[in-house]
Amino acid sequence: MLCLSIFSIPLAAQQIAYTNGNDSWNPDLLGNHRAVVQFSGKGTVAKTTIEWRRRDENPEQKRIIVQDATGAAILNVKTADINRETGTVFFEPVSGKGTYYVYYMPYIDEGLAVYYPKGVYAKPENKADAQWLSKIKTNSANNCSVTAIQSINAFNSFYPMEVIATAAETKNIIAKNSGNAFLVFPEDRLNSIRMRNDLPQRWIQKGIQNSFSDTALRGEYLAFQLGIYALQDLKDVKITFSDLKNKNGEIISAKNIACINTDGVKYDATVLSNKVDVLKGKVQAMWCGVDVPQTTPPGDYSGKIIISSGNASKEIVLQLKVSEGVTTNGGIDQPEKMTRLKWLNSTLAQDNTLIAPYTPLEVKGTEISLLGRKVLLNATGLPDQIQTFFTPEMTSIGTKANDILTAPAQFYFLDNAGNEIGNWKSISFKFTKKEAGTVSWESNTTATAVDMQVNGTLEFDGFLSYTVKITALEDVTFSDINFHLPMQATAAKYMMGLGQKGGNRPETLKWKWDVANKNQDGAWIGNVNAGLQFSLRDEKYSRPLNTNFYLQKPLLLPTSWGNGNKGGIDVLQNGKAILVSAYSGSRSMKKGEVLYYNFNLLITPFHSINTEFQWENKFYHKYSNLDTIVKTGAKVINIHHANEINPYINYPFIEFNKMKNYIDEAHSKGLKVKIYNTIRELSNKAYETFALRSLGHEIYSPGKGGGFSWLQEHVGEDYIAAWFVPEIKDAAIVNSGMNRWHNYYVEGMNWLTQNVGIDGVYLDDVAFDRITMKRIKRVLTQDGHPGILDLHSANQFNKSDGFNNSANLYMEHFPYLNKLWFGEYFDYEKNKPDFFLTEVSGIPFGLMGEMLQDGGNPWRGMIYGMTNRMPWSDNADPRPIWKIWNDFGIKGSEMIGYWSENCPVKTSNDKVLATVYKKNGTALISIASWADDDVKVKLNIDWKKLGINPAKATLIAPAINNFQPAQSFSVKDELPVAKGKGWLLVIK
Repeated sequence: MLCLSIFSIPLAAQQIAYTNGNDSWNPDLLGNHRAVVQFSGKGTVAKTTIEWRRRDENPEQKRIIVQDATGAAILNVKTADINRETGTVFFEPVSGKGTYYVYYMPYIDEGLAVYYPKGVYAKPENKADAQWLSKIKTNSANNCSVTAIQSINAFNSFYPMEVIATAAETKNIIAKNSGNAFLVFPEDRLNSIRMRNDLPQRWIQKGIQNSFSDTALRGEYLAFQLGIYALQDLKDVKITFSDLKNKNGEIISAKNIACINTDGVKYDATVLSNKVDVLKGKVQAMWCGVDVPQTTPPGDYSGKIIISSGNASKEIVLQLKVSEGVTTNGGIDQPEKMTRLKWLNSTLAQDNTLIAPYTPLEVKGTEISLLGRKVLLNATGLPDQIQTFFTPEMTSIGTKANDILTAPAQFYFLDNAGNEIGNWKSISFKFTKKEAGTVSWESNTTATAVDMQVNGTLEFDGFLSYTVKITALEDVTFSDINFHLPMQATAAKYMMGLGQKGGNRPETLKWKWDVANKNQDGAWIGNVNAGLQFSLRDEKYSRPLNTNFYLQKPLLLPTSWGNGNKGGIDVLQNGKAILVSAYSGSRSMKKGEVLYYNFNLLITPFHSINTEFQWENKFYHKYSNLDTIVKTGAKVINIHHANEINPYINYPFIEFNKMKNYIDEAHSKGLKVKIYNTIRELSNKAYETFALRSLGHEIYSPGKGGGFSWLQEHVGEDYIAAWFVPEIKDAAIVNSGMNRWHNYYVEGMNWLTQNVGIDGVYLDDVAFDRITMKRIKRVLTQDGHPGILDLHSANQFNKSDGFNNSANLYMEHFPYLNKLWFGEYFDYEKNKPDFFLTEVSGIPFGLMGEMLQDGGNPWRGMIYGMTNRMPWSDNADPRPIWKIWNDFGIKGSEMIGYWSENCPVKTSNDKVLATVYKKNGTALISIASWADDDVKVKLNIDWKKLGINPAKATLIAPAINNFQPAQSFSVKDELPVAKGKGWLLVIK
């Protein structure tokens, strides 16, 4: 937003100045707005009538506070005729003639959590003395003058676009334009149209304008607005543009001019065509832009804009002066001029090119090979077999196939009597795309009463998506349509999802759809080196909200799989197979009726574990002095939001110069710097806030409003208030689902990488899908940039998040992450090892992680190669463990976890686990206990696997501060292991 120190209206019709209070009072006590009045009368009763022209509803229900120039409160106050246009205030001028302040929107924060405030406006109160009240003559003349309407600061000002026209002014302009279906008010890019229910006074003063003029540099994207005021209900408002021509006949093509409200490109590169309706009496901002080619000759250009709805239309002359100067970047370095609105329609990094470490897809017959995995298709297009080739240690890719399925994945159609419909005949199968990053195919299979068309796509990271179209060839009744995914027991040891916390798979699970309360449409079932995530959807799938907001936009029940809550999923033992049976229950279909039984599979793991990255790249998660950080041994800095160089949540573009200076210095000291930036909520400091609001619910989710006062006063209604930082008054609004803000996000990442030098991004939960994740990974890693991504999540397994597992929710992003940080509300004390392995460590997916809540459990963490992250927790300092990593030389070691049958060290107690970090002639052994009490254990060592001569072996526990004392053991000794703790032992 442009921040001006003073605003005023020079026209004779309005003499009140709108000024900046420069944060000179406490808004938490007095609100953000006041009138400055001068008392020049006599006596003990001052009277002022304030023409405040307020956009808020029911101002008579808000308290009035009067203070003198010293800030002393005046108790004798009475109000009269308080309405949105004016208000009369009587007060006792206790300091005599001079300046007084009338605060008219004080609010109280009733929120229990400081980061989610609940601003409530104070109710009127009457503390005036009865004797003083008796002196008031309501019909007396004003003896005060209003010299200014003042906001706490420029950002909170209502001027000029939220100073309302009066009812009389609005009625008058409508009367003067009777017979019109709508009025058009062109507006420049620096004065965003904010109000939907009122005309701004600015438009009354300007009057109806039939033309709009502005100036642009060559190469610049020039944004402007058309304010549509509906005098009757408008349907499908359209805007068309002519070429812009100069006197020499040179043109700026109409192809270079567009309205972002009606036309654009979706986040997945498909065409967007929006229908805009405007109800009678409402204002709709239509944001348009001229993309001026760099080669445009300077001069004056003119053309026409036609705004139409049904048979009604208006013509606006667009006059554009193209100046001599040239901008090479579209002007995006000045986002306050709305130049980045062009980013909303970006297709940057959409081509599905390979991303390291993935390899090209290879097709041989009906077999498709990808990094560490293989998919074998049958004639229906469904998987005949899925294999992985990762070793149990997850440190490499071997040659031995790990079969995931015991039989082909298959749909079953049961007739009304419960008999399977047979006579299936394969009509066709063919590959429709064979590229390095994507392989697609289609098949058609038909039975007597039903046709099944399968379209499948496999991508280089192991994402396998299916669109399954079921068409009734005649009226038919089914007792069930179900899908079987029969898995090998060896590839189905663990499970998370469908209401199950991550851990050992239950023997039997029976699950039913409950989208109103549960963000559940699938699960991950697997082992460390082989597994599948499945998600059941239909063609109407819409991504729900997450992180405390799921219940406000939950999943849509799939018409096919859900079938009015008849559907569900059973997971059970079926012979040697672990059968996932997704049923949908009885239904009838009319001839020609279509259902979509779509589903996605993710084949895990995605790649081998990169332990070297874990040992080398220790993270420091705080904006701090660089020399201080260097001394810790950390190598990567995560810059959160709410600090000097990245103040505003998910909008890191305002203090980018400070950010660049910090990053440049960090690079000179051998450090990498990543920043907080995600899609989930967006700061109200975003320059484009009101342009995005003009897009309806495309960018921002609908909601009940509320929250911090700025949101209530300027956004008004129909939004969800999100994270708030009280120190800098940064108030965020929840993003909606998949939309064009993702295009902006990708472009923003690219700009930050190329111009500011960021080395990656810290993601704090995400509200985008894998399409956007691939795009940002591409722009972050181009031109040799490291593009480090780590994902943090608070535990989503709770009511407000719909009881989903963070790892299950975000698994589609795991192929592109470098590290996990899970997170708040993950209990590292009470949960079992299988929970650590599946939900926290990342190991079954080729990742490693770190701990957060209460500093984590350092003994248990080291079983998975995890510490906590410095300096986030006051309870634990990872540097002593980092020192042991360095002293032992953990870089270059092979991590062999307890989950591998090849682990050379086990203990005599199955609740005390061991992981080995093996090097030539030595090893670091991590031991951690999940036993209920203090225990003693012996080490069972396979010396051959360990590669050490037992006769010469020594076992030493080095001193580690707040972890263990120095101690030597014999390899035959019993080791005392305290409850919930363990050891780090060096064996040579």
